[in-house]
Amino acid sequence: MSHCLQSSGIAAINQQMPSHPANLDPRARQLLRVLISRYIHEGEPIGSQTLAKYAGLDVSPATIRNILADLEETGLLSSPHTSAGRVPTAQGYRVFVDSLLQVKALGERELAHLRSELTLSGGMQALLGNVSELLSAMTRFVGVVSAPKREQFAFRHIDFVALDPHRVLAIVVFADGEVQNRIIDMQRMPEPSDLERISNYLNQHCSGRTLAEIRALLLGELRSVRTEMQRLLAESMVLTEKALEPSDNGAVVMAGQTRLIGLQDLADLERLRELFETFSRKHEILQLLERTSTAPGVRIFIGEETGLAQMDGVSLVAAPYASDGRVLGVLGVIGPTRMAYDKVIPLVQAAADVLGTALDPATHAAAGGDEAE
Repeated sequence: MSHCLQSSGIAAINQQMPSHPANLDPRARQLLRVLISRYIHEGEPIGSQTLAKYAGLDVSPATIRNILADLEETGLLSSPHTSAGRVPTAQGYRVFVDSLLQVKALGERELAHLRSELTLSGGMQALLGNVSELLSAMTRFVGVVSAPKREQFAFRHIDFVALDPHRVLAIVVFADGEVQNRIIDMQRMPEPSDLERISNYLNQHCSGRTLAEIRALLLGELRSVRTEMQRLLAESMVLTEKALEPSDNGAVVMAGQTRLIGLQDLADLERLRELFETFSRKHEILQLLERTSTAPGVRIFIGEETGLAQMDGVSLVAAPYASDGRVLGVLGVIGPTRMAYDKVIPLVQAAADVLGTALDPATHAAAGGDEAE
C-alpha cells in the first residue's frame, strides 16, 4: 500500500490477512484504482468512457475495454447485467485496499474532536458509548467497540464486608474508576478482623496491580512467611481470586445500526434482516473483533472474509486499542463494501490511539496532577 501514516500505526494494515495475487501491469493498476475510486464516489457501474476521462492514460477506449475484460476475467471486476459498466468484486476491493489505496492522516480538527469527546470522566460505559457513537456519526455507518475485560484492569481499592456466615461482599474500585460489588460464597468465613487485615494488606501492597500480578505476588509471599501470615495470605488469595475473577466473556457496544437502512448497497431486505439479527446477538461480532486483537494496526475484513454469511457485502475496518502496553479491546466501523476506505481507515486508527490514551493510567495521573495545581 502507498500510505502516509507510517508514524501513526497504519503501517500494519491487514497484517496476517490473506492477499490475492494480482500481477497487474501499471496501466491495469491505474484503471483498477480509478474505477474503484469512482465507483465508491458515484455508486454506479463505471464504464470505459468515464475511465478514459479520469484515468489519465493515453490509450484508446478499445484498449481500456480490453484491460477491463482482463480484470473481470481475473475476478477483480464484475459486470452487472443491467449495465455496460463494471463494479469491483470483494477480491477487487482487497487488491485496492492492500496495494492501490493512498491513506492520509486524520485531520487535526477531527483528531481534536476525538480527544475532546473520548475522556474517562463519565466512566467506562459512557466512554465506550461515546466511541461507538462518534465512529458512527463520523462515517454514517455502524460504530462498534469491544469492552475491556475487568481482569485486564488494575484495582485501586478493595473492601470486604461479611454479609452472613457464608457470604462476603467485595467492593472493588478499579483504576479506571469503575466500581463493582461482588458477593462471594465462602466455604470458610474469615473473622471480621481478618477481613479488615486482608483488605488493608491488598490496598497497601497490591493497589495498581492486575489479578495476574496480585496472584504472582501472593504466591511469592506465601513461600517466605511464617505460619500465621501464610494463613492470612491464603485467605487473601481466595478472596482476591473471587473478587476479581472475570464476570463475563466481554461485551460489544454498537451504535448506528439504523444508518444502514436505505443504503443502496444494502437494499436486499432479507439480507439486511439477517445482518441486524447478527448485530443483536453480538457474540459473532465479538469473535470477529477478537480476531483483530492479535496484530497491531488496522485490519480490514471484506465481505466473506468475515467468515459470516450474513456480512456478505459488508466490510469491517477495525483496530485494537491498548493501554500501558496491554491490548484491552478492539473498535471499528461496519459498513457496505463500497465505503471510503481512505477516510475510514485513519479515523479507526486515530480513535484506537485516543481511546488507549484515555485509558492509560499515566494519563489519569497527569490529569490528577494538573487538577491539584
